[in-house]
Amino acid sequence: MDIFSSAATDNLFVTAIQQESQLEALSNQALSSGIDKYMRKEYEEAARDFEKSINLHPTSSFSADATKYLAQTYLRLDSSDKAIEAYKRGIELNRDRDDLRTDLGNLYYAEDRYSEALVQYQEAVRINPTSASTHYSLGQGHLKLGNFRQAEAAFRTVLRTEGDSPYGDYGLGLMFSQRGKYDKAIDHFEKAIRKDDRFYDAYAEIGYALADKGEIEKAEEMVAYLEDKDAELSETLASYIYQAKPPKISFAWSSGSFAYNMSIQTPVAALDSYLENAGASKSMTMKFYFNKEMDRKSVENPNNWTIKRQMGAGDGSAYNFGLAIPDTEVTLPPFPDYVLYDSTAQTATVGFSVTQNETANGTIDPSHIVFKFDGMDVNGIAMDPDHDSFSGWSGVA
Repeated sequence: MDIFSSAATDNLFVTAIQQESQLEALSNQALSSGIDKYMRKEYEEAARDFEKSINLHPTSSFSADATKYLAQTYLRLDSSDKAIEAYKRGIELNRDRDDLRTDLGNLYYAEDRYSEALVQYQEAVRINPTSASTHYSLGQGHLKLGNFRQAEAAFRTVLRTEGDSPYGDYGLGLMFSQRGKYDKAIDHFEKAIRKDDRFYDAYAEIGYALADKGEIEKAEEMVAYLEDKDAELSETLASYIYQAKPPKISFAWSSGSFAYNMSIQTPVAALDSYLENAGASKSMTMKFYFNKEMDRKSVENPNNWTIKRQMGAGDGSAYNFGLAIPDTEVTLPPFPDYVLYDSTAQTATVGFSVTQNETANGTIDPSHIVFKFDGMDVNGIAMDPDHDSFSGWSGVA
């Protein structure tokens, strides 16, 4: 029979279909075997099965799923490079699958390769321009690169496409928060919550925005709210608030002979017997405990500290209780001689000198001497102005 006859051609066609069907069945069998091994955490064996599934029938309906499993398996094996290559190969074989583009973009994003992630998100949107999830990913990519206008456009597309979804407002909230427009950000996070009151990420973002606004107490209320809703989010937010919270002087004490609790017209010689001598100078120290880790260079810079007489308003808080200062009163130097910071104990030791006058009858009001620090913590946060100074009379203020 002529192999080019109609009957022969039909037989060849039938045979090809049968072979195609057999290969697809074998591909599906390998995929199922790989999934079973993946669930048993036998990742190396699972990877071989997923590779086999793809190689048996690269254009089968199972190819894209096998690609996804293969990439995830390589990630379990700590081989992100192989996962990326798996996605790239899968994309070549399945050019109409926007989900593979998005997955590859997410992997790039997780590795801080944001420009490469953005390219994949843009391709996903080109393939499937009506998908809200692809536009959301695109918005996140633009947001990470500081492309705020493009990010806003993408998130507003999510709003138009899926108005009942919280993600459009959530994305807009993230965008406004990064731009420092915290009130607008909170408004959108609240809109997201109204659409899904169990969308706890939005609650956490409100907490971050409040902390960035300096409304620490309100941010801490959000920590408390999330404690029994999502403990991990609550803990992460609490850590962020701790870093964003302005540092404070918690308490202070004299680690030398400066009796900061002594009051009006204290003889200078009462601070140390050496000061009984005219013109004598004695080094003394005060120690200050901070509520969080501080920046060493900032703390140890004497110019960030001031030592001065306390001002008051007739309520006893003024130096010498507001009475006329006698001629015998000595004045302390306005800046310390040195400052030493202990990061383990979070304490600063401030060294300064007290000098007797030339007639050896100097007086001082130690309780109304104010030690003030104008530096910052290890995160660059400036001091809480209500807790940046100390005097024996007022305590921490």
